[in-house]
Amino acid sequence: MATIVRGAIPSDEFALGHTLSALPGVEIECERIIESGEHSVMPLVWIRHADRSDIDDALREDPSVDEVTCLSEFDDEFLYRMAWVDHVHLLLQMITNSHATILDAYGWGDEWQFRILYPARDDFARTHDFAAEHGLRFEIESIREMDAEPAGRYGLTESQFEALATAAREGYFEVPRRISLSELADKMGVSHQSLSERIRRGTDALVEDSLLIGSVPDDFRD
Repeated sequence: MATIVRGAIPSDEFALGHTLSALPGVEIECERIIESGEHSVMPLVWIRHADRSDIDDALREDPSVDEVTCLSEFDDEFLYRMAWVDHVHLLLQMITNSHATILDAYGWGDEWQFRILYPARDDFARTHDFAAEHGLRFEIESIREMDAEPAGRYGLTESQFEALATAAREGYFEVPRRISLSELADKMGVSHQSLSERIRRGTDALVEDSLLIGSVPDDFRD
C-alpha cells in the first residue's frame, strides 16, 4: 500500500546547512531533485528572502554544494541549479533503494522538511532502517497509508481526486454553490455519504500534505 511520510532532517546532516545558518530568515524550496551520480544529486531550488549577493557568497562557502548556477530571479526569490555532494546518502537511499518520490522539500532554520511518497510501507521501513544504521536523524512527523492508488502530485486517491475535481468543475465550492452535494452525488453515480467522505478525506489530505509541509512557523521569522 502506498504511503506518504512527512518528516524532518537536520540541515547539518543534509544539504545547504552552511547557507541556512549564514542567512537567517532564508527559505529554500526544492523545485525538482534528480539523482546525478553515485554520491550526488542535482536539484533545482528556490531561495527566498535574502539578497542575491549574500546568497552567492553563502553558496560559494557551502561545502555541501558544487556547480552552482542561478537560472532566474524574481524580486526576492532566485532559482538555482546545483549539485549536492555531501550528506546526501539518506536522500539517495530514498530515491534509489526505496523507490521513493520526493513530493516536497523545504529548508529553513536548522532543518529540512520532506513529504515523500513510498510505493509501499516496506519501502519506507528500508529508509528508517538505513537512517538508524548510519546514525542519521530522520524525525517522522506523520505517516499516512493510502487506501487506494494515489493520483496526482498531492497523494490523493483516484476517487478523492475525481470527487474534488468534479466538485470544483460543477461549482460546489463556489459562493453561492451552483450544485448541492446530493445533486453532485447523483451526477457522479455515488451515494451522498460516500461523496461527502471522499471530499472530506481529500480536503484533509491536501491541507496536511501540501499546505502544512511548506508552512514556516511564525517564530521562525520573528
